[in-house]
Amino acid sequence: MAIVRYVLAALKPGVDRDAYERYEREVDYVVAAKLKSIISYRTHRLTGVSPNLGGGPWDYIERIEITDRAAYDAEIATLGKDLISELYEKYLDKSKTKSIWTRLVDP
Repeated sequence: MAIVRYVLAALKPGVDRDAYERYEREVDYVVAAKLKSIISYRTHRLTGVSPNLGGGPWDYIERIEITDRAAYDAEIATLGKDLISELYEKYLDKSKTKSIWTRLVDP
């Protein structure tokens, strides 16, 4: 049973998109690869969002597939704490961040 968290994120005003994407590649992906609860993690730049979807605008969506939500929450609270703090201090607008938890409907 796959558990996937999607995170909609917006850059803070004035943040350079290239700098954020470099941080994703060089730091965020590296840290995520070290967390045992994460099966896969990728950030996608949004290129089009339905105007009917309220709460945005967003610039990115993250897809985080995990083994277990409690284990993931525990790792994020300890090993990922500094990373999350840095993301919101430098790059992302926390007020626009939205999280969606899903569970795969088996075919």
